[in-house]
Amino acid sequence: MIKIFRTRIRHHVNTSRISLLSIGTVFLRKLHLHGIMSSGSLESLNFDNLVLRSLPIDSEEENYIRQVSGACFSKVKPTPVSNPQLVAASLPALSLIDIDPKQVERADFAEFFSGNKLLPGSETAAHCYCGHQFGYFSGQLGDGAAMYLGEIVNKSGTRWEIQLKGSGLTPFSRSADGRKVLRSTIREFLCSEAIHHLGIPTTRAGSCVTSDSRVVRDIFYDGHPIQERCSIVLRIAPTFLRFGSFEIFKATDSETGRTGPSVGRNDILKQMLDYTVQTFYPEIWQAHSADKETAYVEFFKELTRRTARLVADWQSVGWCHGVLNTDNMSIVGVTIDYGPFGFMDKYDPDFICNASDDGGRYTYIKQPQICKWNIKKFAEAIQGVVPLAKTVPETKIFDEEYSDYYTKKMRKKFGLINTIEEQDGDLVGSFLDTLHKTGADFTNCFRCLSCLPLPGSPDFEERLQEVTEYLLSQCSTVEELKKEYRPRMNPRQFQMIMMLMESNPQLAPALGRGFAAFSQEIERLEKSKELENVTDEDKKKENQALWTAWLKTYVERLKKEADKVTDLTAANQRRKEVMNMTNPRFILRNYIAQNAIDAAEKGDFSEVRRVLEILQTPYSEDLDLVSLSQATAETTPPAATEDTSNSVESRTFVGQCYDGKPPSWSTDLRVT
Repeated sequence: MIKIFRTRIRHHVNTSRISLLSIGTVFLRKLHLHGIMSSGSLESLNFDNLVLRSLPIDSEEENYIRQVSGACFSKVKPTPVSNPQLVAASLPALSLIDIDPKQVERADFAEFFSGNKLLPGSETAAHCYCGHQFGYFSGQLGDGAAMYLGEIVNKSGTRWEIQLKGSGLTPFSRSADGRKVLRSTIREFLCSEAIHHLGIPTTRAGSCVTSDSRVVRDIFYDGHPIQERCSIVLRIAPTFLRFGSFEIFKATDSETGRTGPSVGRNDILKQMLDYTVQTFYPEIWQAHSADKETAYVEFFKELTRRTARLVADWQSVGWCHGVLNTDNMSIVGVTIDYGPFGFMDKYDPDFICNASDDGGRYTYIKQPQICKWNIKKFAEAIQGVVPLAKTVPETKIFDEEYSDYYTKKMRKKFGLINTIEEQDGDLVGSFLDTLHKTGADFTNCFRCLSCLPLPGSPDFEERLQEVTEYLLSQCSTVEELKKEYRPRMNPRQFQMIMMLMESNPQLAPALGRGFAAFSQEIERLEKSKELENVTDEDKKKENQALWTAWLKTYVERLKKEADKVTDLTAANQRRKEVMNMTNPRFILRNYIAQNAIDAAEKGDFSEVRRVLEILQTPYSEDLDLVSLSQATAETTPPAATEDTSNSVESRTFVGQCYDGKPPSWSTDLRVT
């Protein structure tokens, strides 16, 4: 049967101009009709690699490090790994591309999603892009470790691009090896799915695969390299085009002297804009395709709105991206590129999740303004086709959209669903201020507010006491705060900067991020000094006073909510539902991810799968963590064993609950 089809296809090639892609599609359909391939199998995926037909491809096919001029993609193949093994798979994510759950059980599943085998219809390539990194233009970057596999149009007609991250060298790998390791791959896999199930737009992760291939990594850049497993994550998104994709046309930067590899190629810029608007913003294209400039401006405005809403979503759950460079900002307004991200434990507006961010450019509180800065850089990137006079004035949309969306999110988080008061912003601000002063847990404190019914309810006073006690239990102890404010800079570096500041203070700006890190170290020392004579009893009294005062204000506000309802029981039920669907019970805290990583590096993947299942229902009140732990352990096949005598001591606890205050050791974790 297959031989007959091949003969017919050869005849098609000789007698018509039907594209190879079309022929392949016909071939696959015929195999379906004859029952050779079942729907939902890896061989039956409906590939339609539109971007490679729409944007220019590098004419050089040899895979070596280079500047890629006049092209958006370079054809390249994944580099095989030894003995690929499936760590975990997300069935909801895989269903987006019509992969049947049974396919995950196939012996060769890990072969396909490690890059060792290619899916029928796949065309592999690496994308060329540039970026502003930590505020400075870095020139050509590109997919140094990621690889486009193609685009799948699923049964409902939705298009999804799939990509492997960690699949080997590309022309954009620079001095790196194109690989990712198990710890970073697990983090990206879990957080992609966690962010999605929190209801925040994001790329998805279909699978996490590791291998016996090894690479050397110096985790903290401190001269202690180790060998780690090469690992690969399957990423799924409408597109992986990012702001930096449009920066390949940038002229020489006045600060860094770097230039985009395709400077002056406005013809390609127009192609990219047409492709982007037509494919991902079809309503705008249909309304304005006769007037391209208007279409581009409307696209810019909508991208600005989406980006503002996205960062408001992040702020509402206490999540930090860590590396908000222009090359890590999606052109369709979704979360992209999970590296040194982090959810806050205790609330700190200056929270830095990336230990490499010495200057604190990407702190929690700065994320909105950085996203707006990136939007302005995108306006500059497309100015060869769209004048800045048409785009820059529209950036005001960002502030308006962010404020409106964030306010609505906060109202739900506090259960203010019946009335709007002018002082609601002050209530939110004072809550965050109290969290900060008491060192209280961001996620848990928000979640517990739903336990407080409206004033006038029969059990109101009892519940108020319980909420008060719970909030106090989530506050930091004196020892925890002292640990938080301990020195972080290298003592010699600190002393050198101190001496420089005393002798030549005018040189401070020239130190850049080094001076910012020095300033933060001074702040930590000052806070640590303030705690020297503070006792736990003093701290408890202060916390009690702060939370009692805030709760008094909150109760007064809730009385206005109660005045507008006639059925308190129904109103309380509705209020709790809204709050518990906005304030998560579970988030991917660093220590939770680390527990899964520690176990996986010893060959036990059950904790990764258990955490994934927890994160798929982050708002659930009904999830039984102990039963889930036992079920996961029973269904997880034994993994390959290895010598773990030199590995980090595991901190995983069977049946551990992940909705409480983080353990003390969690503050020692650093992500770079």
